[in-house]
Amino acid sequence: MDPGALWAGGAATAVVAALIALVGILVCRWLFGIPILSPRRDGAWGDASTGAYVLAAAAVAVVATAILHLLLLATPRPQAFFAWIIGLATVVAVVFPFSTSAALSSKMATSAVDLVLGFAIGSLLSEVGARAARRAVVSTRYTRYETVQPPTYPPTRTPGDW
Repeated sequence: MDPGALWAGGAATAVVAALIALVGILVCRWLFGIPILSPRRDGAWGDASTGAYVLAAAAVAVVATAILHLLLLATPRPQAFFAWIIGLATVVAVVFPFSTSAALSSKMATSAVDLVLGFAIGSLLSEVGARAARRAVVSTRYTRYETVQPPTYPPTRTPGDW
């Protein structure tokens, strides 16, 4: 595994997630006039909650990178577990706004932004994780990459092992 590539991709994913959150808020407030995360009187840029939402989106991407790193180190099928974790976390993020007392349009807009964030973080980090799981095989002529195969469970025995 290449942890440098994993964390570089995680940092890039955090930047993308922050920008998606910002664009989502601006589109909802400015284009559609939906007061998402702050009252309408705060304008298109909103208040401090806009910055907190953008930073939270980046932080979620970093936490997801840490989870992926642990899964790559410790589980037999890290991509499958990661997909389930991100998928279920996205469902929670999409459903949560409906538990608030905000207007229905604000709830739906927040859920839509959260859904796009979940898809973006999940898809980007899945690709980053697949790339980070490959290791470089360097020879005197060329460099090639091969996928590191996780051990089989239960381990298979060969006749020489008896």
